[in-house]
Amino acid sequence: MQFFPTSAIVLIAIGILMVHGPRRAFWAFLALTPLAATAAFNLPAVGGASILLADLAAIAIFFLIALRDKGFAAVLGTVRIGQPGFWLLLLTLYAIVATMLFPRLFAGETFVFGIARDGNEEGIVSIPLRPSNGNLTQLFRHLLGVCVFLAAATLFRLAPDPRPALVAVAAATGLNAVLGWADVLTYAVGLSNLLEPIRTANYAILYDVRMVGIKRMIGGFPEASSFGYYSLGLFGFWLHYWIFGPRDRLGTIMLALTLICVVRSTSSAAYVGLVAFLGLYGTVALVANLGGQVSRRGARIAGLSVVAVWLLGVAIFAAYELVQPVTAFLDRALFTKLDNESGVERFSWNAQAMVNFYDTLTLGAGLGSVRASSWPFAVLASLGSVGGLLYAGFLTSVIAGGGAWGGRLGDSVVANSARVGCVAFLVSATLTAATPDLGLTFYAFAGVAVGLTRGAVLLHRRGQSRQIAVTAA
Repeated sequence: MQFFPTSAIVLIAIGILMVHGPRRAFWAFLALTPLAATAAFNLPAVGGASILLADLAAIAIFFLIALRDKGFAAVLGTVRIGQPGFWLLLLTLYAIVATMLFPRLFAGETFVFGIARDGNEEGIVSIPLRPSNGNLTQLFRHLLGVCVFLAAATLFRLAPDPRPALVAVAAATGLNAVLGWADVLTYAVGLSNLLEPIRTANYAILYDVRMVGIKRMIGGFPEASSFGYYSLGLFGFWLHYWIFGPRDRLGTIMLALTLICVVRSTSSAAYVGLVAFLGLYGTVALVANLGGQVSRRGARIAGLSVVAVWLLGVAIFAAYELVQPVTAFLDRALFTKLDNESGVERFSWNAQAMVNFYDTLTLGAGLGSVRASSWPFAVLASLGSVGGLLYAGFLTSVIAGGGAWGGRLGDSVVANSARVGCVAFLVSATLTAATPDLGLTFYAFAGVAVGLTRGAVLLHRRGQSRQIAVTAA
C-alpha cells in the first residue's frame, strides 16, 4: 500500500464531516471530486489500483449516516419499493452476480477489449474474456457510487434543506476552475511539476498535450476528456439554477466558470456533449412550458439565446473559412475526429461490445470485463439486457421524479438543477464513456435530487396531517 502526503487531505475532510455532520459538511466530500488524479493510496498488489481521495470520503460519509442512531433504518427507507434507490439496489445485486460469475461462466467464449491489462506498451488489445483485476475495481467503483447516492438521498430526505447541497456544488465548481487554470498557468511558465503532488493516481496523466498550439486544460483530472465531462455536468446544474433560481451573482459566476472550463478543455466529446445537452435541454424546457405562462425573464433569455446562437454560428463559420488557426483547431477537435485512427478504433470498441452482448446470451460479461466507447454499449456489454433495464428504471425514476420546470416546491430549484446536471453527465457519457460507471458526482447529484424532492413531499404531508388533526380537534 503506497501512501502520499496528499492522503492527509481526505483525513481532514473526514474530520470535518464528523465534526459538523455529513449534511452541513457535504461540501467537504463534493469538493474532493475535482481531485480525480489524486490518490489517497495505491494498491500495487491489486494491479496498481488507485483509491482516490473522494473514494475514501464516499465510504466515510455513508458509514457516518448508517452507523448513527436509527441511521441504517433511514438508509433502508431510501431503497423502499418504488423509489429510485430500489431500482439501484436491484441493479447492484445483479451487477455483483454478473461481475463475480459471468467472466468465469463465459470465459473464452468471446473476445473483449479489456480494461485491465499488463503495461501500456501494447495499448488496448482484443483478448479472450476471463476474470481480471478490472472486475474488482469496476465493481468497487459502482459500489462507491451506490454509497454516495444512498448517503445523499438519505441526508436530504431527512432534512430537505437545499443550502448545503448548493454550497457543496459551488465549492466543487470553484475548485475545479482553480485547478484548471493552475494546470494551464503552471504549464505556461514551465512549472508543471508544482501540480505533481495532486497527480499521484496510477493513471497516465496527459498534462502536456496540446491541440494546434493550445494547452489542453485537465485541472485535477488525468486528461482533457474527463475534465470536460465533469465540467459539463456542473454546467448543467448551474444553467438550470441560473434560469430558474434567485437572481444573485452566484449562479452567474458559477455558470460562467463551468462554461469556460468546458470550452477550454478542448475536448471534442465535451463540445459535442455541450451542443447535444443544450439542444435536449431547450427542447424539454419548451415542451414543458407549452401549456403554461412563460415568464418575462424566461422569454427574454429564450430570445437572446436564439440571437446569440445565430451570431455565434455566423462567427464560427466566418472564422473557419477565413482564419487558418481556427480552421485547424475545429478540424482537429471536431470535423476530422471520426475519420482518424482514434475515431475508427473507438467505433470498433462499440461494435465488439455488441458482439460481447450477444455472445454472453444478452446477460453481459460483468463490470470491468469490457471497454466500449459509449455508455449504452458499455452497459449492455457489461450488464446485459437485465442490467440495462434496471439502469433505465433507476435513471427514469431519478430524472422524471421532480416537479415542473421551475418547481412546485420551495427547494425544487436545487433538486431540479441536480437532475439537469445528471442529464448533462448522461449525455456526455453516451458519447464517450468506456464503462457503465457515471462517476461519484453523478450519484451525488442524483441523491440530492431524490432526497430533496422526497423530503419536501414528506414535509408537505406532515403539514397537511397536522392541519387535519387540528381541524378535527
